[in-house]
Amino acid sequence: MPRHPHQAPSPPVVLYDGDCPLCQRTVRFARQRDRHGRLRFLALQSPQARAQLARHGLPPGDLDSVVLIEADHLSRRSTAVLRLCRHLSMPWPLAACALLLPRALRDRCYDFVARRRRQLALADR
Repeated sequence: MPRHPHQAPSPPVVLYDGDCPLCQRTVRFARQRDRHGRLRFLALQSPQARAQLARHGLPPGDLDSVVLIEADHLSRRSTAVLRLCRHLSMPWPLAACALLLPRALRDRCYDFVARRRRQLALADR
């Protein structure tokens, strides 16, 4: 459904694994550094997040990656994390420069952390 030309764009929405301690800590980190206070966060397990996934053609049970929705554009995995950084206070937007790296390389790094996210969360206590 097209937006009215004078309607404000919807805020960026971050979908994350609500059962993952590392993901929860990352959400707290991002909220504290959200320079405009516009970011919205939804656990992937919530009905609202499942509806967002379905609206974008993704399986509603897809819980294996972070998702960022900006102005109806969906990003996943490393791209979502790096695009999310652009909404944070300095120096975090500088991390978005890593978007210049090949996505396959970035996603490999993302997957490495994602596979170990529960162990990493426990080690950081």
